[in-house]
Amino acid sequence: MRFPPASDIRKLRKVLDVTQAELAKRSGISQSAIAKIERENISASYDTVVKLFETLENMSRNDENHKTAVDVASKGVVTIQCTEKVRAASDLMKTTGFSQLPVLKGEVPVGSISERTILELIRQGKTMDELSGMSVARVMGDMFPVVNENTPMDTVTTLMGNANAVLVARKGKIIGVLTSADLLKLI
Repeated sequence: MRFPPASDIRKLRKVLDVTQAELAKRSGISQSAIAKIERENISASYDTVVKLFETLENMSRNDENHKTAVDVASKGVVTIQCTEKVRAASDLMKTTGFSQLPVLKGEVPVGSISERTILELIRQGKTMDELSGMSVARVMGDMFPVVNENTPMDTVTTLMGNANAVLVARKGKIIGVLTSADLLKLI
């Protein structure tokens, strides 16, 4: 990674509206050293400059305008296995208050099921008894898109134009879910 000159530390810190004390706390470099570097009273080591810029970059990423999927996602994703019955999915939606669930086969997303899907099948003539005994795999819809935890929120919002939810993964494992309710938290 290439860094601007050490003299730009103050400029970047000011743009981010971060105090020297905040930068010191986050970087582990003393506030007095930061002040001397910014005034160019001392020549900082390469490692110190790298540490300050990396800290400022991380603080910038955590800024409201630079949120990533993991920053906004709801954790503790409620899922259902594709081998479960529709009755189990319906009960799970009722008890959790969710209107849709990701469907997994083991730990791999393979589809989704929602109240809307179940109601549409009833409108098509399926009885409640028929539905409750069917496997989720027989009635599930398309799976939700899966994004890496570091995916920028503007990418996620674009995906949500075509999907009811987006799953967030870390090293292939689902760690969160984003729905329209989560997006409203950003307003």
